[in-house]
Amino acid sequence: MARKTLFVALLFCPLFAFASQEIVITIKEHKFTPAEVKVPAGQKVKLVIDNQDATPEEFESAELNREKIIAPKSKASVWIGPLKAGKYPFMGEFNQATAQGVIIAE
Repeated sequence: MARKTLFVALLFCPLFAFASQEIVITIKEHKFTPAEVKVPAGQKVKLVIDNQDATPEEFESAELNREKIIAPKSKASVWIGPLKAGKYPFMGEFNQATAQGVIIAE
């Protein structure tokens, strides 16, 4: 019994060691909130984009190599990282004038 318990504990231990952070970014009135997001450098992070607008928006970042369309009144996940320390701008492709933000890895 002890061997089986130890095996199960060791099997799931790496999952906890590499658990990632989850950050929610809201789109409302064609703006990202928060517009500045700090993440730990060297770690994988899950961004949950919550589009509260009645129109779709596309989360886009050339620096992060990510594009994701988020339907109106819905959420979508975008995984980033692990990132080197630095700034990584993102925007809403459909509302570039107002939907701007930056990921800061430190």
